[in-house]
Amino acid sequence: MSRPKKVPVSSLSPRRMPAEPPGGPLDGPAVFSPGEPHNLPALVEDARDAALMGEPGPREPSNYQELFSRLSTARDTLPGAYRDTFYQPLLNKLGEMGATRFAQLLQQDPRRTGVAGLLLDATHAVLQNAERYEFLATDAFQEVVSDLFDGFLSAESRRGVSPPDQGILPPLVKWGSPDSGPYTWPVDATSSVLGLMAGVVSLPPANAHQGLLAWAALPHEAAGHDILDADSGLSAELSNAVHDKLKDTYPSLATYWADRIDETAADVLGILNMGPTSGIGLLGYFRGLNAAWGGGPVLRRDGPSDDSHPADVLRGYLAAATVDKLLFTNRAHWAGFIEREVDADVNGQRIVVEGVSVSRELAKHSAGAVAEVLVTHRAAALEGHALGQIQNWRDTDEARVQRLARGLLHGPPGLPTDLIEGTYAAHLVAAAMVSGLTPGADLSALQSRMLRQLKQMHDANPVWSSLVVAYRGNAVPHRIYRPQRSAV
Repeated sequence: MSRPKKVPVSSLSPRRMPAEPPGGPLDGPAVFSPGEPHNLPALVEDARDAALMGEPGPREPSNYQELFSRLSTARDTLPGAYRDTFYQPLLNKLGEMGATRFAQLLQQDPRRTGVAGLLLDATHAVLQNAERYEFLATDAFQEVVSDLFDGFLSAESRRGVSPPDQGILPPLVKWGSPDSGPYTWPVDATSSVLGLMAGVVSLPPANAHQGLLAWAALPHEAAGHDILDADSGLSAELSNAVHDKLKDTYPSLATYWADRIDETAADVLGILNMGPTSGIGLLGYFRGLNAAWGGGPVLRRDGPSDDSHPADVLRGYLAAATVDKLLFTNRAHWAGFIEREVDADVNGQRIVVEGVSVSRELAKHSAGAVAEVLVTHRAAALEGHALGQIQNWRDTDEARVQRLARGLLHGPPGLPTDLIEGTYAAHLVAAAMVSGLTPGADLSALQSRMLRQLKQMHDANPVWSSLVVAYRGNAVPHRIYRPQRSAV
């Protein structure tokens, strides 16, 4: 997942409080567990087919007068938190620009990889919500992105850590640019160019109905890039820490990993927020894209010097190592599953990093060292706290995902009533991945059910009510004593 330019503890109280989900498992066959037969090839094929569709989404709003008119009527469709921080600056910027300069901007950026692309994507984020484009999937998409942001940046998650330097809101979402895959314009781009206080996250339009694995890529964007840009100096500090850790033991890879810290740390942040399914989902998605692009359904083993991402297989080993550092009991089984999948794609062949061959053992060990730094490094930019303290994956998260996964496969269409409290969108997407990995799963029906339940959560999200709430996690009471719930 590239981030556009556009080219490509703890004393902290986590968002997901360790409350055991009530009730026992739902009736029905068991869902996937690492070490058992799985449905990953079908998920990869589903991702490939979605990528090949190339559905463009809404047409580009290239007529200035029409665009200004449509945008002028959209204010009240956004929640209060976004009106003065995103909508009004965008409308003001468009008004200042005028028709002539707007046309010049579009002409100067014909591929929409620069300022014109940023401006149009920001307007799409407002208009697609206002005009109810794919309204169910759009609201589901927005709920996932908002929750992933909430996981790291809400007041509930950042106890003991100062608010983000950018003071930003969760990104708004839009559909389009299918050839670019999932991507984000982080707040450093939207604020410096347009004066907006939130980023924009995009998915290919086909993923509104197909390609479930693309949803597992969202943590990389919304819990990765956008969060790295929320705290000034965090990315550079992590890069230096990685280089210092590797320079003596793995000198041939120290600079390589450190120079790709944005993509590397985004992978780790996504796994910290959504658990092991973010790791295996990302790898499956890469396989699907590579299959669509003619390279076969395998991870790439080469890491050219001009690619800002580590080689696919290195990212796979990084995912396995990160999962092994999470706080839930079954982490080793999930990490082993991911590692075996990467080994299968390496298949004894050469891993080439910037033209130099790297052994599989060196790739694994260096990835493990990188994961250790990114999960545990106490960053000055975070007041001496580590990313793994602010967010992590626990047994209670895993138990909730298992129950949600059974419901997605065998239960009623809506979110189970006894699981509404304490369930977040990241839980539900993780559950959809577990369900999708279960042999025989109907992926189309599963994705449809996931979207409906995410929509149900979005409709109850206070951020999208009439109140001015930045994150759902900001509306959390601080109790003097936490009641203990007995497991049923």
